[in-house]
Amino acid sequence: MTTPVIGAVVDVRAADWRGAVHAACAPLVSDGALEPRYPERCIAIAEEHGPYMVLAPGIALAHARPEDGALALCLSVAVLATPVEFGHDENDPVDVVLAFGSPDDAAHLALLQNLAEHLLDGLADQLRQAPDREAAVRMLSAVGSPLQ
Repeated sequence: MTTPVIGAVVDVRAADWRGAVHAACAPLVSDGALEPRYPERCIAIAEEHGPYMVLAPGIALAHARPEDGALALCLSVAVLATPVEFGHDENDPVDVVLAFGSPDDAAHLALLQNLAEHLLDGLADQLRQAPDREAAVRMLSAVGSPLQ
């Protein structure tokens, strides 16, 4: 069973979507789960392919490839104080920016499945109400446990 590295920041002030991606990745970079170049790869991929990372109204999932600097399975969130535009026709603005990384092409599958289930059960709204970083980390920890 793999336990992901979990991180969170709340009440984040981001000037734009790029800043929001950096904020979501920052706890994972600080914890050594992502290399410092990883957020820039997330941004570059989105600049190349458009706002594909905006999954649902108000929710984005920043990610890149394992070789882009993912050192461990990890998941983090930045809950924004003020939503930002990612350029998505239907799901902007975004105020919950999740970031994840996986050291290989398979380790993240259970994590993403659990994340999708938790999002369907209202995780984004719960994160929006998180009073502090610790509460947000507890919420995300439920997503990462247990992974098969």
